[in-house]
Amino acid sequence: MNRLIVALWFALVLLAGPALAERLEYQGHEQVGETLRIDTRRGPLVLSFRTEAVVEAFYDFEDSGEHPSRTLDPNAQAVTADLVVEDERLVFSTDQLRVKIDKSPLRLSYWRGDELLISEEGGAFLERTLRGFRFRLADDDEKLLGGGQRVLGMDRRGHRLRLENRPDYGYGTESDQMYFSIPGVLSSRNWMLVFDNAARGHADMGSTEPDILQFEAEGGRLAYLVSAGDDFEHTLEHYTTASGRPPMPPRWALGNYASRFGYRSEQEARDVVQKHIDKGFPLDAIVIDLYWFGPDIKGHMGNLAWDHEAWPDPEGMMADFAEQGVKAILVTEPFILTTSDRWQEAVDEQVLALNMAGDPKTFDFYFGNTGLLDFFKPETGDWFWAILKDLMDQGVAGWWGDLGEPEVHPPSTKHVAGMANEVHNAYGHHWAESIHERHVRDFPQRRPFIMMRAGSTGSQRYGMIPWTGDVDRSWDGFKPQVELALQMGLFGFGYIHSDLGGFAGDEEFDAELYTRWMQYGVFQPVYRAHAQDQIAPEPVFHDERTQRIVRDYIRLRYRLMGYNYTLAWQHSTTGLPLMRPLFYSDPGNPDYFNETNTYLWGDAFLVAPVIEPGVDSWPIRLPEGVWFDFFDGSRNDGGQVLEVPVTLDTLPVMVRAGSFVPKVDVVQSSDDYSSRNLELHYWHDRSVDRAEGEMIEDDGHARTSIEEGLFERLTFDAASVEDDLTLTLEREGSYPGMPETRELTVVVHNPPEVDEIRIDGARVAVEGSGVATDDGQAWLDDAGRLHVRTDWKHPGLLLELKP
Repeated sequence: MNRLIVALWFALVLLAGPALAERLEYQGHEQVGETLRIDTRRGPLVLSFRTEAVVEAFYDFEDSGEHPSRTLDPNAQAVTADLVVEDERLVFSTDQLRVKIDKSPLRLSYWRGDELLISEEGGAFLERTLRGFRFRLADDDEKLLGGGQRVLGMDRRGHRLRLENRPDYGYGTESDQMYFSIPGVLSSRNWMLVFDNAARGHADMGSTEPDILQFEAEGGRLAYLVSAGDDFEHTLEHYTTASGRPPMPPRWALGNYASRFGYRSEQEARDVVQKHIDKGFPLDAIVIDLYWFGPDIKGHMGNLAWDHEAWPDPEGMMADFAEQGVKAILVTEPFILTTSDRWQEAVDEQVLALNMAGDPKTFDFYFGNTGLLDFFKPETGDWFWAILKDLMDQGVAGWWGDLGEPEVHPPSTKHVAGMANEVHNAYGHHWAESIHERHVRDFPQRRPFIMMRAGSTGSQRYGMIPWTGDVDRSWDGFKPQVELALQMGLFGFGYIHSDLGGFAGDEEFDAELYTRWMQYGVFQPVYRAHAQDQIAPEPVFHDERTQRIVRDYIRLRYRLMGYNYTLAWQHSTTGLPLMRPLFYSDPGNPDYFNETNTYLWGDAFLVAPVIEPGVDSWPIRLPEGVWFDFFDGSRNDGGQVLEVPVTLDTLPVMVRAGSFVPKVDVVQSSDDYSSRNLELHYWHDRSVDRAEGEMIEDDGHARTSIEEGLFERLTFDAASVEDDLTLTLEREGSYPGMPETRELTVVVHNPPEVDEIRIDGARVAVEGSGVATDDGQAWLDDAGRLHVRTDWKHPGLLLELKP
């Protein structure tokens, strides 16, 4: 019935407008530089390739209004494409992607070689209250991922999704609309389409009409991008080349956070930090929620200044935290309450969104009567940043932007960029942009930290670190977290993460749920427990068993800091997310497009969090190949669903045969991070004759380290011929403070039978193999792993293991 209603409604809109149902016709064309302009009676269609595998189609109709692209990186340039003119069509193409432009009626179709990817069903439509595109899907079996944060399963085909960033407090195993919507799809046939429009609207993924993909918006830009690389990784890489890569976060952002709603005083915050240190929990940051600017939840939002009764010496506190290696992150919101200390200042400075009379728009919501900052206005960004910069000069290290959907956004709210419905989904995007660009200007060598709940396509280039919102503190809240993270990562938001342990509700601590969620956190991009404080989110306040297990996993997180930092570098340089779907490993397996529990953490790890209580085994889906259990070392053939025995201390984590994983020493804070003492683990198997890996090292905080080449790349290569194994290690590049020599221990899992070891040609004896040793450079441990220790100096090292 709902589908029928939607179809009838759309038909009525077709009849209501003078030109919606009328097909466009080609009137002429002109190629100017890298762009192709096609004239129609309603205005030009402009095509431009943003990379060889990404093309933008922009219908610049005369009556569509001025709407800038928010998806495209303004610094990205169009690339050259070839044009072939035929009687009935034009073909605009690169070596990787072709656009066929039929002249009558005007219609675009997209091809990779001879493969039709997708085609416009009727081009653009534009009416007074509705605009968008209709596309005809080429394959009935095609799966469509995308749409952003939803709990619907990975394949969203058959759904009609509301495109509107909106909170879903306490969500669990079902949610069709959440904090961060994405107007885009990724096809199981390896093409991506992104509607470059931030207005409220809908994405109809074959719900109303099974073979039609339709994007609708209440205003905004009439444009979209198509990306189609050689494989899924390259499709995302090309898309993020066009829309912008996420900058490198500071290294400390990959550490452990103390966070809750919320610390009510300076003394409480100091006590929490000290408790982590006393109990041996590594800690890198403390997140201070809204009590920093007022004693109550309601009535103070917008003060944006310390409440000195509760926080008498915030500068001294943050200086002490810095000595302990802990960074302070403050929450801010885009709402200025009429009861706040800054209300009149905001009115006088004209930084608020307006009502239809031209006065500051006010409305009621949970926290009080409020106005909303207009971040589409540069003067608003300047006013807000002046406050933030002063706080950063006091010692604040990062920013948490909450409620940025915006949580309440009445349609009658007027921004300089348009009415609320036209720009709603771009609000968080412009908020992040305003902070990022001023941060870069005033702190050019310092990496920004900007955690925000909502944005739009392209927001990743402003360093946005999103999270999955106010999830229910329950098993139902835990279950969808992998799905949510994978969906966001497919569109460049690789730092998506959950409030570990759950945020909303519950009055009784569930130790098993909490432990399982915190274990999963080791293999999600940001390790931050956060919750309403009737139950402490920090592990230091729980029972000894919970503390022991969680402490061990947090220490593992720090042991893997070099590996995780390399994933962050890959995300910044290629767009690859840290959490990766199984179909990246085997795109030919249709089951992998539906998988919502097992995922890849980088290339090496396969993880399946335990999301049910009281189990003694848990399934993990193994792609083809050979996989080793990370905890017990057992070897497993891929291409199966493996039931793994688990205790509360363990979860299914596998390592792909042929993987290199660096480990470093555990430190209390990443300020003390060092790879001078480096363990390099290699999982050997005779089925793998060649393997490679890498590790990226820099100073962990310089913003321009990638652009200036101030980093070191450690590369690892393995070659196996029968029982001979050769590992070649190379170092290239440099940065200030780089270790000249590393004390290196190579750990070979499942090693071949070894009678002879050579390091750079010099023979080394093996302890425990029946061969005498004088220097203890090599030994076998009780689990049968081979350890080889040496000093690794620039530029390289050759390790040979021979039978």
